[in-house]
Amino acid sequence: MKLTFISDTHNKHNQVTVQETDILFHTGDMTSRGKLPEVKAFLHWFNKQPAEHKILIAGNHDWLFAKDPNTAKLLLEEYPNITYLQDQTVVINNLRIYGSPWQPRFYDWAFNADNPQLYELWDKIPGNTDILLTHGPPHKFLDLTYDNRNVGCEILRMNVLKRVKPMIHAFGHIHEARLKLKFDDTTFINSCCLDDDYIYKNEPIIMEI
Repeated sequence: MKLTFISDTHNKHNQVTVQETDILFHTGDMTSRGKLPEVKAFLHWFNKQPAEHKILIAGNHDWLFAKDPNTAKLLLEEYPNITYLQDQTVVINNLRIYGSPWQPRFYDWAFNADNPQLYELWDKIPGNTDILLTHGPPHKFLDLTYDNRNVGCEILRMNVLKRVKPMIHAFGHIHEARLKLKFDDTTFINSCCLDDDYIYKNEPIIMEI
């Protein structure tokens, strides 16, 4: 099975070339401000990509999904081939895929959460999850910023490494930390497509399992 990962396209999705794949994942920040026309344009593009299954979560820029989830839901109903996950699981070809948009408080953006809420959110992740999608990274896993700070979520790291241990944990958010690495039995993927200057730089990350 061929899996393709992209993230943080910020309205520049038309610059991304997606090869034919079984599952296409986008781990948030499809837009710049999460306005209705931006989301419409992205969903129209995402729906046309050559993937049998298309899985999407929101990110901190995708305000429509946080402020007006009913409108977002109506939009998504126009695209039955796109699966949007917000603290939910979907099973595809026996793979249990869980997606969540939350991150530790980051200025005043969407889907911010403080520590008490983060414990509750990450505890919802089922222990039998095969592929975990979050917008932000776990602490010290592909979360190093240009000014040499690790900004990933420590609570998420504890849940992922000690409890869930998914086969794949994919995310974005930290543009300059784009990479794939394996630690123990988990492959961590930061699939940001734009660099820190919001210029398209990185092709999709592809895995075969």
